[in-house]
Amino acid sequence: MTSETNPTAKIAWLPDLLYTGRRFVGGVALVCDASGEIVRLSRAAELTDEKRIRLSDRALMPGMINAHSHAFQRVLRGRTEYRTTVNSEAGGDSFWTWREKMYLAATRLSPEDIFDASRMAFLEMALSGITAVGEFHYLHHASDGTPYADPNLLAKEVVRAARDLGLRIAMLRVAYARSGFQTEPNPQQARFIEENPDAYLRNLNMLISAPAASAWVGVAPHSVRAVPLDYLREIIDYAKQLDLKVHMHVAEQPAEVSACVEEYGRTPVALLETEGFLSENFTAVHAIHVTPKAIPAFARTGAIVCACPTTERNLGDGVVPADEYFKHDVPICLGTDSHAQIDLLEDARELEYHLRLQRLERAVLVDRNPTVREGASPLDEGENSTLPHGRVSAIASRLFDCATANGAHSIGAPGGALEPGQPADFFTVDLNDPSIAGASPDDLLSSIVFALSRAAVREVVVGGKPIVSDGRHLIQEDVIEKFNELQKRLWS
Repeated sequence: MTSETNPTAKIAWLPDLLYTGRRFVGGVALVCDASGEIVRLSRAAELTDEKRIRLSDRALMPGMINAHSHAFQRVLRGRTEYRTTVNSEAGGDSFWTWREKMYLAATRLSPEDIFDASRMAFLEMALSGITAVGEFHYLHHASDGTPYADPNLLAKEVVRAARDLGLRIAMLRVAYARSGFQTEPNPQQARFIEENPDAYLRNLNMLISAPAASAWVGVAPHSVRAVPLDYLREIIDYAKQLDLKVHMHVAEQPAEVSACVEEYGRTPVALLETEGFLSENFTAVHAIHVTPKAIPAFARTGAIVCACPTTERNLGDGVVPADEYFKHDVPICLGTDSHAQIDLLEDARELEYHLRLQRLERAVLVDRNPTVREGASPLDEGENSTLPHGRVSAIASRLFDCATANGAHSIGAPGGALEPGQPADFFTVDLNDPSIAGASPDDLLSSIVFALSRAAVREVVVGGKPIVSDGRHLIQEDVIEKFNELQKRLWS
């Protein structure tokens, strides 16, 4: 990365290729002002007195949006990859046995530990090209359930961690009231519980009123098993009044669906629709175990699905029926959830690959329209282009939208596309990285979506400010050192 000094406040970022209008174009600069907002995309020959930053051998793309994260769970990576002795004779390990290990970690983390674990998760996100995250946060109290003097202390520690790393963050504050329908209280969930909606909304409002740069707040009822219906009604109605985003775990496990039917006589999706909870502001996380009859409910209401394929395969949750959602024009965004791996492009490609394994066929998520036309670029003069391998490009475009624009809509983040008026949130990839070397502009997106190595991400910029340069974050060493110390304390 080289720059040409110029006193002007505007900066022109000049890569070899820039992704706009769902295709790569050369000889184009992204120009942003001193506030970090994109002013225009300009042909290099039309630049005047902007400060120029040359990005040689780079392709520049909009920053990715991670719509679902539990940052503290980064401490679990590699710690649950074995069969528990007690369960070996009882039918195998599952999400539910993994959850016990997660609870063990959750009950042992101090506020500073949560800060250090969150920084590690956010560091990996930044290094992989993620510029904004939706944090589904449910650790509220001390380990024994005693509230802190500031009921949002732990949420603020996570926000502080994101700010340290330079990421935008939607703090999706979780409501959690019980262990489940007709289920005894679980002492390991004591950190999560706010038993009534009044307490939850009081603490939510305190968080909303706490100023934080590049951070905002959303509502997150954990699930139908953890939040009873009256509680749900009150907090979702409140979210509608304030036009807040609502995220909720939905139909992640068959047992959750069965318990919902037992309690309410309806599946989770049917319950959410008939109660009027689904809307354009609602994101259903996972939404795996749904019937074909239920899927149009998302389309009718504008609700979004957040798939987390890496976590879902790690936990044995099941496969998101992405083809059925797309058939009904239901948008899908992506999350890294438990952080078994942090690579949103891996999640994107798994959305397609998991279906290939089920269907025993390729190109499942292709648009069945035989003529595939790419989107218009702001640089076009009325023309569109059809790529030689349009069907494959259509899959890659659709999956990249899941990792960018759809995620931005889900969590209410700016960005997701490189357009005037949007923030200069972007990442670059090294065109000479072995994972994509030899790709032409026409097949580069497919190469990136289906094959890019995380090591190929070289620069990451948020609001016009670099946070990753030449593949390294500014505070990378400190974050890793503190996390190493945390893991030794936690697991030794």
